[in-house]
Amino acid sequence: MPPRRRSALLARLVVDEPGRPQVILGELRRVILDGAVPPCTVIPLREVAELFGVSHIPVREALKTLMGEGLVVHQPHGGYTVAQLTAGELREMYIVRETLETASLAAAAAHATDADHAVLLEVNAQLERAIREDDPVAYHRSSRRFHVALTRPSRMFRLMHMLESAWNVTEPVQSMVHIDREDRARLHTDHVLMLDAFLSRDVDRLLLVAEHHHRRLEKVIATLPTDTGLLAPAAEDISVAQ
Repeated sequence: MPPRRRSALLARLVVDEPGRPQVILGELRRVILDGAVPPCTVIPLREVAELFGVSHIPVREALKTLMGEGLVVHQPHGGYTVAQLTAGELREMYIVRETLETASLAAAAAHATDADHAVLLEVNAQLERAIREDDPVAYHRSSRRFHVALTRPSRMFRLMHMLESAWNVTEPVQSMVHIDREDRARLHTDHVLMLDAFLSRDVDRLLLVAEHHHRRLEKVIATLPTDTGLLAPAAEDISVAQ
């Protein structure tokens, strides 16, 4: 029998404070959200416990929390893996993100301070650099930061928590990494228009451009490959809360 292959997730974990349950949870969540390990990556319970110097119990509890967040799935006799969405589930989560973001934009534009504007301008500069250097990973991360910077000034904290959770569910897919360079450029054109409307506190124009941006996103997401393991086959109904 060939030796068991080491999980790619183990090599990404950083153990600075062994034994603390919240550290274990936070580190597992960080690695999954970072996009360093693809969907369906095995999360070996025993090896993770050994790495952190703990029993199986705190690791299992951390994995149960991540299952509730939609980041991990568990199959009987199959162990724990990074969650894999179907194409339909991914589209649904983008609709959830759009709904929550739209609900916060008017308040965000109205309440934004000069400091909030400065953050948004800085993140936009990061997006432009990612476009210029054709760095899809940096573009993906900066795109999320841009949308967070747009909505955070709303001070709608419960809504922001739900929006963050919806973003997290889609992170293992790393959508923006897998689209064409031209699509990233077109999406950034929308970002620039949203930025201008936000800085001008022109809520009506901001909402109009945001709607156009989300329609473009829907079309782009529909082009993601379904035969590479990135997304589950459409006919497969994978539950993130088993």
